[in-house]
Amino acid sequence: MNQKQQTPSYQRNALLPGFIALAVLIVGVAFVGTDWFTVFRCIIAILALIVTWFAVQARHWWWVPVLLAIAVLWNPVYPFGFSGIFWILAQPIAGSVFLIAGALIKQPRPDAVRR
Repeated sequence: MNQKQQTPSYQRNALLPGFIALAVLIVGVAFVGTDWFTVFRCIIAILALIVTWFAVQARHWWWVPVLLAIAVLWNPVYPFGFSGIFWILAQPIAGSVFLIAGALIKQPRPDAVRR
């Protein structure tokens, strides 16, 4: 029997950056209040902008303000004066947002559109 493998008709481009952001946010909790936290803030801000771009490409506009808010809050250029418990609580919340966004942002595969 020769069975053709079915490929999904959509792709989730935001899933991998979402998982990476989740991992960075979990590890980043240990560095809250240190100079290394600036590095983590930079990585999260960049990943938020990457996932935002994938949301725009997939026309999932409702994710754009949420992800841009994360990019602004975690930006290292003009940091907000938050400290301690705010960052410790914000890390898993933002991680959940990245995970959910990565799972839900999908767009049709280019080869599936042509069929």
